[in-house]
Amino acid sequence: MNFFQQWGKFMMMGATAHAKWELETSRVILGDKKRMILLGILLVPAILGSLAFADQISGAMPDLLGDKNAYSPAFYSTGIFIASILIGLCAGLITGCIGAGGGFIIAPALMSAGIKGILAVGTDLFHIFAKAIMGSVIHKKLGNISIPLALVFLIGSMIGATLGGIINRVLYEINPVLSDAFITTIYAIMLGLLGTYAMTDYLKSRKSGQQGDAHGGGAEGAQMGSLPKKLQALNVPPMISFDHGITPGGRSISWLFLVLSGALVGLAAGIMGVGGGFLTFPIFVYVLGVSSMTTVGTDIFQIVFTAGYAGITQYAIYGFIFYTLAMGMLLGSLFGIQIGALVTKVVPGITIRGFYAMAVLAGAVNRIFALPSKLGKMGYITISKPTGAFLDTLGIWSFFIVIGAFAIWVIGTFLINIDKLKGKEA
Repeated sequence: MNFFQQWGKFMMMGATAHAKWELETSRVILGDKKRMILLGILLVPAILGSLAFADQISGAMPDLLGDKNAYSPAFYSTGIFIASILIGLCAGLITGCIGAGGGFIIAPALMSAGIKGILAVGTDLFHIFAKAIMGSVIHKKLGNISIPLALVFLIGSMIGATLGGIINRVLYEINPVLSDAFITTIYAIMLGLLGTYAMTDYLKSRKSGQQGDAHGGGAEGAQMGSLPKKLQALNVPPMISFDHGITPGGRSISWLFLVLSGALVGLAAGIMGVGGGFLTFPIFVYVLGVSSMTTVGTDIFQIVFTAGYAGITQYAIYGFIFYTLAMGMLLGSLFGIQIGALVTKVVPGITIRGFYAMAVLAGAVNRIFALPSKLGKMGYITISKPTGAFLDTLGIWSFFIVIGAFAIWVIGTFLINIDKLKGKEA
């Protein structure tokens, strides 16, 4: 298996693990009256802003904080609020239905809707942070968290998140188009690798006649491979011990590898949003040799702090968070995840995996087609404005058609099979 296939598999494992956290968090929020009341309170400013005070609020804001002249669009309106709910709903449907991170489509979707890349990343981080705080189930996982492991990891993740935030802000200050082009390129590469692996895996499974499950499997921790054994054998003090209740005598690894791993996760969170959770699981299990049980607890722990730190210190205080969008996406994703999870009970897993591959590849194509016009504006390539605009529009329409068709299919399947699903639940 070549490097690109390995990296695609690596990302799929992480996306699957992150989706499990998303689903559990959604259930915790929707199953608790106090959390639902809190959600309603958080939504009040966004609803009032979008319905009643759009012009007054946007007109009073300085450019840095989202005046109409700063971002396009980055002001309160009913249309933007509804669009954010639909984007969150689609992301939730993908997450719940496929069991792999639908959060990958949020930033591309926001950018396609006209939001600047840096604002899309900051808003995505804030949305994840709000979801993590509201649905926090850390107290249920304390037995599976190695506190020393988590704390050392967080040192690295905060360093990485700071670096990622600085990179995005510096590029934006140099040229907003350069910032968009950078974020677009990162997403095009990551989604391209993930989508190619997902489509290859789908075609192989279909050819062999394996139905499989919707989630594709392969995300659970396994026995340590050669790389984790080599890393744990290197004695670079201080050594951090963990997994005492799982492995006789426990395991230990140098703080250096934990800090470096955390820095990579934090960097991804700071640049792309999505909380970095899609990298934590595969790094912990397949690189550091941490058991899957400990990894799940630590991942929940790190998402809260990494997303919160990156969202607040690297984006919110600089005016790069769009509250209305964040709350709309939170609302949409909570319900989308539940609907998607139910549909997996009545649809063959192989079909869902095919849709997921198409959705991720559509996101990659969307970002790839958005690049020429941006590079043309900066003078890096020669392309006419009409051609660049045509490619950009083509990428946007292809993306939303695929995502929209998937959402309609999932919701339609859900409505058609309501009676059957009620029977299964009973």
